[in-house]
Amino acid sequence: MNRIHRWLCRSNRWRRELETNVVPWALQGAQLGTNVLEVGPGPGLSTDILRSGLGRLTALEIDRALADALAARLRGSNVTVLQGDATAMPFADAQFSGAVCFTMLHHVPSQALQDQLLREVHRVLQPGGLFAGVDSLVNAYMRLIHVFDTLVPIDPSKFEARLKAAGFVEIQIEAHSRRFRFQAQKLL
Repeated sequence: MNRIHRWLCRSNRWRRELETNVVPWALQGAQLGTNVLEVGPGPGLSTDILRSGLGRLTALEIDRALADALAARLRGSNVTVLQGDATAMPFADAQFSGAVCFTMLHHVPSQALQDQLLREVHRVLQPGGLFAGVDSLVNAYMRLIHVFDTLVPIDPSKFEARLKAAGFVEIQIEAHSRRFRFQAQKLL
């Protein structure tokens, strides 16, 4: 992420947006279970929101500095933070009861790698496990904050087919003015 984007993702404004709009909307009706994976937590604002309602949370972050800072901050809590690539997760098959990601898929540098990430989430979910999340829709503001940054937008009208190709069923996708949410399940 570029410097502006890093600053925004740590801001109180973004924390409030996550708390009041993003996370509650993404998880509406979701049953994640007690052992949840968060993919791409960045500085961990969403992790802070999630951890109070979960038994165990594992956060997988590709950026070493972000992962190290989050791990240090949450040491001794119910959160385990690992640095790693979500397209090649260091987890056993069927390890997690649920998985989430919030506004990070567009940072994965290609559609092929995004699809690999979806397959990896499917692999590490237990049968019946739920994958829920939100990603941003492209607009002028999104393009502006992603100058010299990775921006590979997700087309919500094609995302269901991509989730199905990764093995998911019971897929729900809903677009909003600035973002879309999804929930998809691994077959029992």
